[in-house]
Amino acid sequence: MRVVLAPSRFAGTLTAREAAEAMARGWSRAAPHDEVVTAPMSDGGVGFLDVVADAVGGEVLAATVADPRGRPVPAGVLVVDDERRRTAYVEVAQACGPELVPESDRDPVHFTSTGAGQLLELALSTQPTSIVVGLGPTATHDAGAGLLAALGAGRTAALTQGGLALADVHADDLGGMTAVRDRFRDVRLVLATRATLPLLGFQGASAVEAEPRGATPQQAQALEAAFGRWTHLVGEQLPQPRDLVSGAARRLDREAGAGAGGGLGYALLLLGARRVDGSDLVADLIGLSALVREADLAVTGEGCFDWRSLRDSVPAVVSARAGAAGIPAVVLAGQVTVGRREAMTAGLSGAYAVCDRPTDLPGALADPVGTLEARAARIASTWSPAPESSS
Repeated sequence: MRVVLAPSRFAGTLTAREAAEAMARGWSRAAPHDEVVTAPMSDGGVGFLDVVADAVGGEVLAATVADPRGRPVPAGVLVVDDERRRTAYVEVAQACGPELVPESDRDPVHFTSTGAGQLLELALSTQPTSIVVGLGPTATHDAGAGLLAALGAGRTAALTQGGLALADVHADDLGGMTAVRDRFRDVRLVLATRATLPLLGFQGASAVEAEPRGATPQQAQALEAAFGRWTHLVGEQLPQPRDLVSGAARRLDREAGAGAGGGLGYALLLLGARRVDGSDLVADLIGLSALVREADLAVTGEGCFDWRSLRDSVPAVVSARAGAAGIPAVVLAGQVTVGRREAMTAGLSGAYAVCDRPTDLPGALADPVGTLEARAARIASTWSPAPESSS
């Protein structure tokens, strides 16, 4: 049979490409009679540029940008020319990803998203038709103020001190906001993210994500208040966009994805971005629907398959595309923390863990490739046993 392997990265251990290749080796070892197709996936987070480049080619423009602490780190922008169109792809994680800062040093109160703005500046310099910004988890939590500052939105010293400093920003610190938005007027700006949370409120960025990034409960409340002041000042500088159907003013801080990346989504929406699901966008780029239509089984994967994975994730998108093609899909993850019934609600025919028990985790982390290969081989033996030889 024909099997499509479409995993995301296994956070902290394997890239999407490495995971797909390891799964392919294990599957082929147990089921050499199968045709295996690898299709690495991404949701817009770490590894987004590599997956897109594998799918559509293009040229990577190298750059050095600021990390969340303001220190220089290597990064790049992928530029793809297609007929008379030019698309620039940006991976925010290269400048703001949590992997750039040791967990013990994380400080969401003071970190800045300046580097993300520097990547956007480089993307703009290529005179693109479109800019696609992949946005996953970040170490920053500044409502995108640093990003806007890097593009010329206002006084750098006031906007690059982190989210808490936004409580002290004044209107005269934002003199370039209109000019920055005008720079994107002729560019189709796309925000590719799985995140749907808004910027403010009980389900917003500070309430949901500030503490996991390292903030205290008191700091999370202070960040919420600072973001509220920030959106008020921004609203005074920029007229709120109107809904095309009703004509009513849109509250960008309340829109899905505004809270992505500690509020980076809000800054991108201010610039005119349209939010799309990052996994769906990548699935379209790699031609996943066509691949599964010609397959008998789809296998996806990620580091941890949990309740959040049941929607707005790579496994959820792969499962949906497989279901539309009328074939089963299973997930192979480092850990699985949901039951069979929950996995079935996401359209999956099975959910398999590399680590069946917590005691297996150290071994898997010590040899992530080998353990993933071995688990893929076991799944292949279940789903595609060797054909009986004719006598």
